[in-house]
Amino acid sequence: MGLPFCIFVLLCSHKIENQMKELHVKKVHAASVDAMNVPALLDEHHVAFQPIDELNWSAFPYRPQVTFRIAHTEHAILLNFRVKEASVRARYGKDNESVWTDACVEFFVIPGDDGVYYNLECNCAGTILLGAGPERNKRERAPQVVMDQVQRWSSLGRQPFEERIGECSWEMALVIPYSVFYKHQITFLDGKTIKANFYKCGDELKTPHYLSWNVINAPKPNFHLPEFFGLLRFE
Repeated sequence: MGLPFCIFVLLCSHKIENQMKELHVKKVHAASVDAMNVPALLDEHHVAFQPIDELNWSAFPYRPQVTFRIAHTEHAILLNFRVKEASVRARYGKDNESVWTDACVEFFVIPGDDGVYYNLECNCAGTILLGAGPERNKRERAPQVVMDQVQRWSSLGRQPFEERIGECSWEMALVIPYSVFYKHQITFLDGKTIKANFYKCGDELKTPHYLSWNVINAPKPNFHLPEFFGLLRFE
């Protein structure tokens, strides 16, 4: 005899809400790191790439090949993305512009214990948007003096350009000092477990798409859902 429908729905809902990925974040010892050297440093420490491949919305079935890897130092988070997609664009060249409409990779993270999360969004030319707040409709954009602290390196260069149609592979590296989390006083992450998610999007590309690292259970594309973040365990 099958389960009553109401119990079945509750079990399925519980299962979806608990699809939380976990990732061990290695600590690397480096006094200072330039963004362009991040890929080589992570290679040296055998930091593995993780896929950003969750297709959460059937209306947007395109899945470019996207991976990321992450590590941390005494002073910063190191991120390295690799992407292969059908077209690229970096129309926006000034920070805090609409970079999510370009070929864009994103890192959303809750570094404190108050529920405030940061959305760091970066197009393929290294232009970033950085905001903080408890929910999507209550965001505070970071001042430029904060965003200037984020080091960026792109294999496509740092100049804006219009959409280039045709398969393209590109790589992005970011050095994110803890001081970038400007609503908090974060001085280290050793031994901490924090919630985060990683994304790939391109709202205005020829083939729009919305991929995530951790599954999102929502009716339409929305990355501002911290209840669907995964876990990062920092060594």
